[in-house]
Amino acid sequence: MAYVDGYVLPVPEANRDSYTELALKTATKLRTAGATRVVECWAQDVPHGTTTDFYRATRAEEGETVVLAWVTWPDKSTRDNGWAAMMADPEMEGLPMPFDTKRMFWGGFEPIVDLGEA
Repeated sequence: MAYVDGYVLPVPEANRDSYTELALKTATKLRTAGATRVVECWAQDVPHGTTTDFYRATRAEEGETVVLAWVTWPDKSTRDNGWAAMMADPEMEGLPMPFDTKRMFWGGFEPIVDLGEA
C-alpha cells in the first residue's frame, strides 16, 4: 500500500527562488530513491484563522509564507530505505537551508482515502 510523507514549513518570501531550487534538487533525489511523486506547494490562498492555521503551526513571521509538501512512496519500506539513502547521500549534506528548519514539521501517513490521480 502507498505511503505518504507530509511536511509544512515557513519560508521567507524573499527566498522563494532559493527554496524552489532546493526543492527541485531534493525532489529529484527522492524520485531516484524510490518516491513516485513529490509535490511542493507555495501558499497562495491560505487564510489566517482565529484558533489555528498554517501560519501559527509554523510560527511564521512577517514576510514569510508557508509551504505544504508531500512525497508519495509505493510503500513504507521503500520510504524508509529512500530516506536512509537521502540521509547518507554526501550531496545532501550541509546544503544551505533557505528557511528555519526548527519550525518545519513532518510525518509519515498511511492513506485511508485516495481518489483521483494515480
